[in-house]
Amino acid sequence: MGSRRVVVTGLGSVNPCGNDVDTAWKAVVGGESGIAHITRFDAQAFEVPCKIAGELKDFDPTRWIPKKDIKKLDLMTLYGIAATDMAWDDAGLPRDGAGLDLEMCGAILGTGIGGLDTIENTHTTIMEKGLKRVSPFFVPKMMANAIAGNVSIRFGLLGPSFITSSACASANHAMALAMRSVRDGEQDVCVTGGAEATITTMGMAGFNSMRAMSRRNDEPTKASRPFDLHRDGFVMGEGAGILIFEELEHALKRGARIYCEVVGAGMTADAFHITAPAPGGTGPARAMTLAMRDAGINPDQVDYINAHGTSTSLNDMAETAAVKTTFGDHANKLCMSSSKSMVGHLLGGSGGVEAVFTAKSIETGTVHPTINQEESDPDCDLDYVPNEARSLDIRFALSNSLGFGGHNVTMAFAKYS
Repeated sequence: MGSRRVVVTGLGSVNPCGNDVDTAWKAVVGGESGIAHITRFDAQAFEVPCKIAGELKDFDPTRWIPKKDIKKLDLMTLYGIAATDMAWDDAGLPRDGAGLDLEMCGAILGTGIGGLDTIENTHTTIMEKGLKRVSPFFVPKMMANAIAGNVSIRFGLLGPSFITSSACASANHAMALAMRSVRDGEQDVCVTGGAEATITTMGMAGFNSMRAMSRRNDEPTKASRPFDLHRDGFVMGEGAGILIFEELEHALKRGARIYCEVVGAGMTADAFHITAPAPGGTGPARAMTLAMRDAGINPDQVDYINAHGTSTSLNDMAETAAVKTTFGDHANKLCMSSSKSMVGHLLGGSGGVEAVFTAKSIETGTVHPTINQEESDPDCDLDYVPNEARSLDIRFALSNSLGFGGHNVTMAFAKYS
């Protein structure tokens, strides 16, 4: 294990609660939901039970990409580029790379599915107009790795550049590898996090067919209700959450602002079922334990967990059980909240957005709530910071992501000192 320290020096996000970090953070601290009726296609005519989602509002890609180039990029990549630009600028890094050793800068990013919008639209084109009408941009648009490739090209990053794709754990896997790459001396600066854009007819149809989504169409803002007794499934979100991981001395030398320190990661597999979590949350429990071991901390030093908290029955019970197993009596003393109660589930991008919010929690000493906590579930009886934000001096925080396939990743962050 490398001995170099890794810190977060830049944050960027576009998500259903806002098209920049400050707007989104203010919204989630205020308990404002970004969930609404779908506008991207005619959801009322769409014969599936869930007709709501967390769409981005008023997202204008021309703020970041010339209009002529937008057609070359999938929505997922556009979201990722927008969030990366914000994070890069927030970190005070030069756009032209001046003063940076670009061979020591890279991009390790996550996406669960990739260019689904491009794939779906291209299939429609083939069926309606024939093979010859397929765009020459189809392959570079739909590739899952397009986000890492475009980011590295955009900023001239010559270090490691790739994506991780492990469903809802994708962004956390990316951050775990980014942390280790910087810690081990392979990079000084790494763009990391994740992006996703799956609010399409194909994406919605697939998850609806699995009966994984909420049917609370008449109350969109109350549909995502992690850990609540009356939760009935997750709500799709979209967007990106990007962080700049940087080696501490490199950051200090250039006078960078430091949000928090990245101190550990734990990765496990359930080896149980392709979509259902293992009973009792044994996989997430081991991931949290490994993250704390990697960070060199004890369970009673953790003050906050940004939960995976999807609002599905099985996930919320398994994660609650995992926290109890991992923390014992301390489970009742720490705070735990779910960003998905407001932004929905960004699949492979969720861990990135949640890490951004975790970094803001540590920086500001404020924990956002889990909204829609109306009736307690006997199987979910921890402190989920119900409905109202809370002031909290956070020493160490964990952020969990659990993905289809049985993938579990926990990131550990700390107040920088």
